Amino acid sequence: MLIQKTTLAFLKDLAANNDRDWFQSNKPRYEAARANVAEWTDELMNRLHETDELETPSGKKALFRIYRDVRFSKNKAPYKTNIAGHLVRSGKLRRGGYYFSIVPGQTVIGGGFYGIERDDLKRIREELAADGDSMREIMSDSGFLDQFGEMMGEKLKTAPKGYDREHPNIDLLRYKQFYAFRSFTDKEVTSSHFINEAHKAMLALRPFFDYFSEVLTTNANGEIIV
Repeated sequence: MLIQKTTLAFLKDLAANNDRDWFQSNKPRYEAARANVAEWTDELMNRLHETDELETPSGKKALFRIYRDVRFSKNKAPYKTNIAGHLVRSGKLRRGGYYFSIVPGQTVIGGGFYGIERDDLKRIREELAADGDSMREIMSDSGFLDQFGEMMGEKLKTAPKGYDREHPNIDLLRYKQFYAFRSFTDKEVTSSHFINEAHKAMLALRPFFDYFSEVLTTNANGEIIV
């Protein structure tokens, strides 16, 4: 399944003509582009289902709305200029979510933990404070490095409350988010290899997802809490 060049062309034109009149005149192009990405997502989900379970029912359901919420934004452009989606893992014992964003010149594949709830972040830090080796092994693994280079995410400038600035794992404890993205060129996105490379990137997240899943579904004694 290919991402069509016409899909990127529509998104590029939308970025240059982000208003309701233009969008309504080009609605069939939008619908074709969205259908293209939804079909591509279905194929990606089929591949992920070989090794993971997803709650997201279909590629169509995975995609975010094109309409922007402009109520509290200085940017009043009504439409997003990407077609993006989120694949949610299934079950209480699986945490983490896969993400993709198709946009000319800025396409990314990846995922992670963005808006981490307070209690979850507390549990993650509790684990990282006790043992940072598992996380460091994941972040330094050749598969992870080849795909993403580094772990991303917003960090505190100082130590979290209750932790010493000199803690040996302070670099990990400062994270407020944990995620990783791989970027793709337009040529790569429209190639026959893109679906394979997107799948590889998501598979490279699995050790990270599985580790955090174990942490977030157990207490400090390793007992299941969900």
